[in-house]
Amino acid sequence: MTTKLQFLLTFPEKIRHQYLSGVQEAFPNLEIQMADHYSKVTPFIEEAEVLLTFGPMMSEEVLQNAKRLRWVQALGSGVDGILDRPSLRSDVMITNMYGIHGVPVSEAALMSMLALARNLSWSIKNQIEKKWNRSIAPSVLHGKTVVILGVGIIASALAPKCQALGMNVIGVSSAVRTVEGFNEILPKEQLHQAVQAADYLVLLTPYSAQTHHLVNQEVLANMKKSAFLINLARGGVVDEAALLNSLQNKRIAGAALDVFQEEPLPSEHPFWSMDNVLVTPHLGGFYDEYVDHALPILIHNIQQYLKNDFSAMKNIVRLSQ
Repeated sequence: MTTKLQFLLTFPEKIRHQYLSGVQEAFPNLEIQMADHYSKVTPFIEEAEVLLTFGPMMSEEVLQNAKRLRWVQALGSGVDGILDRPSLRSDVMITNMYGIHGVPVSEAALMSMLALARNLSWSIKNQIEKKWNRSIAPSVLHGKTVVILGVGIIASALAPKCQALGMNVIGVSSAVRTVEGFNEILPKEQLHQAVQAADYLVLLTPYSAQTHHLVNQEVLANMKKSAFLINLARGGVVDEAALLNSLQNKRIAGAALDVFQEEPLPSEHPFWSMDNVLVTPHLGGFYDEYVDHALPILIHNIQQYLKNDFSAMKNIVRLSQ
């Protein structure tokens, strides 16, 4: 029987075509369906062995109908929205795209810090209103302290770039070790103390039950009033109600938010209209060459899957149990 593979990607057609054509060229004998919404996967998903998607694009309905599913390839690094779903059977293998996000997310972090430091949103507002306004002096990153929560591949790419700009770099991690680019790495248990020194708190930690609302009211209260928070991790890492309160009451200076508890961010949410918040639509790890870097990993994993050599697959999060 021909192996059936289901793509579930809520992306523009051009990007979906890149994924589809890349896999079709490598595996012309596979039976492949592309869906741009979870409501469109039936009835094909009922016979599919392989599902390729991002966690935020999933639903319980997909897994409930995937009777023959053996493997889910997450096309991002995060597996929340997949691994934590009640309908995911224990015999379904999970892999991800770990390792290709260092460059784009580290650059997104730098963009956010620079935009906040130079009050870019204020300048854009003046441009729209055609006002020549020089009443606010921008600040610089040189000499400032950045605290990075989560020391993995992305943080390892970001830290040296921050040091090159003259910043002091402190990491907070569950595994304390020496990593190039960091002046110091502290255990996660010292997060409350670490943020006291932060001019910028950058969140890069994976989302899990252990990191749910890790940045809460107490952490935010320990930050300086002049400090900024940048979330490029997952919305659930932050207690958004506490963050909103801190921002509205100027207990911290501002935030750059790329990820949210609910995505898309509802149009009525206060974050959209706050003058001390920069909102981007979960673009941190996404860039024009993303598919080019993802396809080699994807093709390798499909090759190994078809050989039943599961242990040779890349980025295994969970083998079938």
